[in-house]
Amino acid sequence: MKRNNRNTVIAVAGVLVAVIVLATSCQQAQRGVISGSDAASKVYVPPGSYDDYYAFMSGGYSGQVTVMGLPSGRLLKNIAVFSQHAENGWGYSEETKAMLNTSYGFIPWDDSHHPQLSQTDGVPDGRWLFINANNTPRIARIDLATFETEEILEIPNSAGNHASPFITENSEYLVAATRFSVPIPQRDMSIDEFKEQFKGTISFIKADVVGDMDVEFQIMLPGYDYDVSHAGKGPSHGWAFFSTYNTEQAHTLKEVNASQNDKDFIAAVNWRRGEECLAEGVGRQFGGEYVHNIVGENRIAVSHARSGTTMIYPEDCDGLVYFLPTPKSPHGVDVDPTGEYIVGGGKLATVLPVHSFSKMLQAIEDEAFESEVDGIPVLDYDAVIAGEVANAGLGPLHTEFDGKGNAYTTAFLSSEIVKWKLGTWEVVDRIPVYYSVGHLMIPGGDSREPWGQYLVAMNKMTKDRYLPTGPELAHSAQLIDITGEKMEMLLDFPTMGEPHYAQGIAADLIASNEVRMFPIEENSHPYGVKSEAEARVERDGNDVHVYMSSIRSHFAPDNIEGIRVGDKVHFHVTNLEQDWDVPHGFAVIGARTSELLIMPGDTRTLIWNPQREGVYPFYCTDFCSALHQEMQGYVRVSPRGSNTPLTFGTGS
Repeated sequence: MKRNNRNTVIAVAGVLVAVIVLATSCQQAQRGVISGSDAASKVYVPPGSYDDYYAFMSGGYSGQVTVMGLPSGRLLKNIAVFSQHAENGWGYSEETKAMLNTSYGFIPWDDSHHPQLSQTDGVPDGRWLFINANNTPRIARIDLATFETEEILEIPNSAGNHASPFITENSEYLVAATRFSVPIPQRDMSIDEFKEQFKGTISFIKADVVGDMDVEFQIMLPGYDYDVSHAGKGPSHGWAFFSTYNTEQAHTLKEVNASQNDKDFIAAVNWRRGEECLAEGVGRQFGGEYVHNIVGENRIAVSHARSGTTMIYPEDCDGLVYFLPTPKSPHGVDVDPTGEYIVGGGKLATVLPVHSFSKMLQAIEDEAFESEVDGIPVLDYDAVIAGEVANAGLGPLHTEFDGKGNAYTTAFLSSEIVKWKLGTWEVVDRIPVYYSVGHLMIPGGDSREPWGQYLVAMNKMTKDRYLPTGPELAHSAQLIDITGEKMEMLLDFPTMGEPHYAQGIAADLIASNEVRMFPIEENSHPYGVKSEAEARVERDGNDVHVYMSSIRSHFAPDNIEGIRVGDKVHFHVTNLEQDWDVPHGFAVIGARTSELLIMPGDTRTLIWNPQREGVYPFYCTDFCSALHQEMQGYVRVSPRGSNTPLTFGTGS
């Protein structure tokens, strides 16, 4: 009875907060909004012109990455990463299926949260984009020359890869931590043994060389929930900072039981010290099965099974990890462009705490410790705090920077962006957003040199921003001009999936990667063809291999006979076009998979198992020319055991 009463109180309180927030937001609807014509001119990108910035937004439960133009808010591309994507055959074609392999087998979906651009000297360099898979822990590398996923690494000894894959200043490491503490190594035990037996881990992933992503080392930590991270920069380069919550180590009704302590921690990890301990051999060899997937030079994905990591325990490596007390239930942690200030986002806190890196070093030297947890010193709060931002909104989560001495923090409950000054901690502006903002993004806003022109608010609730199209609405992003003293709202635009975080970069850094020609002679696919003259069909028992070419506006061969019920037909389709943006598609009736979308100079494979005799058409699915509708063909399927000869051609 007591439990029911408590839950009822919590539910009613939550409803009241939501009502108050929405009412307050609606009353403030015009604050910070400039006139329609002025806003329109600021976001207008004329036909034939380009956006100034590319925004790479996580797709959340879609498992993908969406690319948006700024300031237009236009959707430019959907990049397939952790989920099968029928639009281009990702995870369906024989060449890409292996990218979704894990130690648990083929996993066709995941939950992507935090994109990270590669960096040089702490500045985005436009080479790669990395993103995490939250559910089955993985990290992916996307090549920003092709906007295609090239590499995926599973992370062992982890559960809930949420604090991931935050990058170090020169792309030395991607850092990742467990959202959920679990038995490590995994084994059967009572959940009631949580406090004694459950642990968390932090992983350092080497990713600075294409094709060589791997776990360099892991750190065993107490059984908390580890959340968002950011690496140090400048003077704090060599450190990484992770927010934690549930220092209560609750395992049930966590909305109540994991919110008891006035302060949780930010974990400060000295990864340079970790490298030293690794070299000294203090790491313990540890188990863990995981898989590394990579697209090879022949454009065919392969999987490599790996096992075992090196685990460092803080008690074996002094100076490796320190805990910074941080109020209360922090979700975000952010490092300013100078590398001096470490901002904690305590979503239940009344102030926004800002730690000082230099004061932290002094506190370590002075041994200003409050206590110790599992060999990890807990630093004195007053010894490390640089300042507290008062009135930073209700439910502060995440902070980014404009490079001009200003910080911008999202307030989830009060649905606003709060602007404040580094050093003085004075709130200088605030603007309502609609509604319940989670992350925000300033292009380069988590780097040493933010561009500082726009801010994108990624809101969790849409409500009245678009026409009601059902109970599920597109999430709302809002573009805000931050070049002046006051923030100005410019644009609403819908987003795909549920964006959790985004990265922005100047478009000219991406344009320099542009590839316009894809020479067919560089196609090394074992079933590819270099010309239409090489197109053919070959039988090997019940396996039939169709070596097919596609070019505007026909397939070769486009008539095939002699296929039998029960055959396994491999359509290996090569796009002979070499000019960019001339893909061809391929689909056939009854295929239990998606279409193929074949890029210029590439080969993709669809497997078809004909179920019954007949004559079946196939066709190009991508509108490629004025005669696109004519780009089609037929496959004759005869009964099992028939003697129909295998023939093929184009009638010439």
